Amino acid sequence: MIDVAVVGAGMAGLVCAQQLSQAGYSVIVVEKSRGLGGRVATRRLYGTYADHGACYLNPKGELLGRLVELLSDRHLLEVWTDQVYELSADGVLHKPENLIPRYVAPGGMSAIAKFLAQDLEILLNQRVINIYPTLDNSWCLTLESSNEKLIAQAVVFAIPAPQALTLLEPLGASLLSKEFIEHLISVEFDPCITAIAGYQTPEQSLPQWKAINFIDHTVLGWVGLDSSKRPTPQQPIFVVQSSAHFAQLHLESPDLQPVGQEMLQCAAQTLTLPWLAQPDWMQVHRWRYAFPQNPFKAAVLSANTSLPLVCCGDWCGGNLIEGAMLSGMAASVAINNQLHQLTLPNMNFFTILN
Repeated sequence: MIDVAVVGAGMAGLVCAQQLSQAGYSVIVVEKSRGLGGRVATRRLYGTYADHGACYLNPKGELLGRLVELLSDRHLLEVWTDQVYELSADGVLHKPENLIPRYVAPGGMSAIAKFLAQDLEILLNQRVINIYPTLDNSWCLTLESSNEKLIAQAVVFAIPAPQALTLLEPLGASLLSKEFIEHLISVEFDPCITAIAGYQTPEQSLPQWKAINFIDHTVLGWVGLDSSKRPTPQQPIFVVQSSAHFAQLHLESPDLQPVGQEMLQCAAQTLTLPWLAQPDWMQVHRWRYAFPQNPFKAAVLSANTSLPLVCCGDWCGGNLIEGAMLSGMAASVAINNQLHQLTLPNMNFFTILN
């Protein structure tokens, strides 16, 4: 028996878990993947790292700004570039007029999640496959890989709304309101396919830009020279992200290698860099729930039940990483209000972790 089970170790789940843990609750985070951070993701490969999810942090709000400041002081984050170019629909490459610093982690963006996960009890590679109320007024979660049961007074689902819907809809109208389920159904996501490619291209052949955002392109959404984030890059590594339209067309492809190759060929042609189509190696990743397009209007979605249950994530309120963190904060408040009403640290938990 624990106080709170948090399903999902992305930014929202980790912030929520830290808030509740620092307040004194017993908390366990359950994550289906082998790593932390959700879409703030880093892949280890060929003796180096590549960020195949969130490419950088662009702090606009107070919460993310304080985290960036703290992690910069600890040398976990640094400014990568203040110029992200844009390629317009007519094929013209535009240099940005305003210089806005973008922050990255030289050791990989997942370092941010590892910082937020300090001192938390986290079960990795554990997928929740079932949830139901017990006779003694608690939640019981069934874990797939071990078939273990996790008993908790309260549950936070910090995962994409469609995944939460799969688990919660079977509970039916006797526990969850029709309105709650309809809110989950209404949230939509755009997918994304990411290709990571390594090259033996001579240094002098590399472009002057570090990142390009594509506007209304049928295939491409983003191209970044990811190896430029590393202090001593061994070889040029590019991360190419697809447009939502292209990802939707190929989302169910059983073999993503030809899909990634098509993306590299398109980038090579569009950017007039022929060697981009001929990498030494390539890995491709499928993001089914990359960008929320019809977010829930509030920072947290609470079920009107006697047993505390809330949903949170970047799909609550929008604004990606900043929104995910604020949603995790709101989820901790909602759970605390239904449990013991302890004192939450709010943004002070950054200082505690430091």
